[in-house]
Amino acid sequence: MFRNKLVCESLWGRFWSLTVIAFALGGISIWAEAGEVLTGVRAKGTVHCGVSDGLLGFSLKEPNGRWSGLDADFCRAVATAALGNPEKVVFVPLITSARFLALRTGQIDLLARHTTWTFGREVGLGLHFAGILYYDGQGFMVTRKSGIGKIDNLNGATICVEAETTSEENLDNYFRTRGWKYQPVLVKSLAEAMAAFSAERCRAYTSDRGQLASARVTAPTGGAYVILPGEIAKEPLGPAVLRGDEEWFTLVKWVFFTLVAAEEYGITRDNVQAKQQQGTDLMLKDFFAASERYSKALGVKPDWAAKTVESVGNYGEIFERNLGAQSALKLERGLNRLWTHGGLMYAPPFR
Repeated sequence: MFRNKLVCESLWGRFWSLTVIAFALGGISIWAEAGEVLTGVRAKGTVHCGVSDGLLGFSLKEPNGRWSGLDADFCRAVATAALGNPEKVVFVPLITSARFLALRTGQIDLLARHTTWTFGREVGLGLHFAGILYYDGQGFMVTRKSGIGKIDNLNGATICVEAETTSEENLDNYFRTRGWKYQPVLVKSLAEAMAAFSAERCRAYTSDRGQLASARVTAPTGGAYVILPGEIAKEPLGPAVLRGDEEWFTLVKWVFFTLVAAEEYGITRDNVQAKQQQGTDLMLKDFFAASERYSKALGVKPDWAAKTVESVGNYGEIFERNLGAQSALKLERGLNRLWTHGGLMYAPPFR
């Protein structure tokens, strides 16, 4: 490999470095106090949500100033459940290296920034991931003129990859396991990666396939780029909160399950009020009755679940609007289909 010891430092080591920084900034606790985050959200009247600094389909600030994307809509869903209003969100754009520290220092209440759920991040950094919002995998993008048709052709290539990400570690593991060589070009952001890739500083750019698709669509010469078939690692992406405030974690987690369950039960943005009046469908009755019955324990209003779906739609609606057929990306749902349709999306029973 063409990597020195500093570059090869494990992500685990980097994460613990963040912990040291956090303590140095004033003895910041690894965990929140019980109820602290939820109480703070109510006091501010807003949810401060950490998002990407510009990723079409996930979180992107549009020219009119409004944020769009799967992650942005999840932030709105949480704000609806917690505060009764999907617009009570302060979006905080973060570069990759700043996302965990922003959560740990209280700059944000919720991290919904295209982030991979890993053991080290949850255990080592004191986080809770609320679920897998998007099942993704790591791939590679090359120029059409390169003639590269498969991942095997990248042995010996120069590859752009974002530093301090799972993509960096996965790339190294995949190539070392096969005895391949490569020259990494470490970058700090998607914009920097695409600038380096466009300038031909690297023959390929590796990241989550969703991010590659976003980069290709938004690039001025996107038609000149090809995403290679195949994946080298699984990338379960999901929202995260600081460990310790179980009330906040429980609410964020069940907001996610509400969106998934609503799609399974046929509850949409447009028909949610009518569905509440149906008395013959027992699963619907359980969904609405349970969400109301336990609303006090969650610290929210009785109609929080219905209002959440009404504000952003069910999971399928959010996906299609931002990533699927109704979006510029036109991505297949794949593993993000409901379990009843061959996918992995699944919510525990509302009882």
